[in-house]
Amino acid sequence: MIKLQVIGNLGKDCVVNTVNGKNVINFTVAHTEKFRDAQGNNQERTTWVDCAYWTDRTGISPYLTKGKQIYVEGNPEVRTFTRQDGSSGASLSLRVREVQLLGGRSDNGSAPASPVAAATSAPASAEVGEPVDDLPF
Repeated sequence: MIKLQVIGNLGKDCVVNTVNGKNVINFTVAHTEKFRDAQGNNQERTTWVDCAYWTDRTGISPYLTKGKQIYVEGNPEVRTFTRQDGSSGASLSLRVREVQLLGGRSDNGSAPASPVAAATSAPASAEVGEPVDDLPF
């Protein structure tokens, strides 16, 4: 089994398409790591993940907007391609099985921005005021 979990921000608003009669929500997640290099300088490395969420539950799509922080989980695929200049490249894509809205940059860590976010990020049995940590790591 191979599984990829990503927490990051949406790079742009999602797009809902219909392919062969099935709905797919396409979006891109940017995960940024901050670290220090060998010389002690602060560095950032951003990994972009192209996501395809094949689902009939397209009601989440209005909440998948640029800048929102989300958690996605699914099966990874690496696609190789040849650029116009002849050099080879690769991209990371994810066939999504699960999506959770975590918030956005303007949420300031407060309550979830939408009813869908509240429903997907907090279990029903959680008491008010108790922090919810349902991330798998």
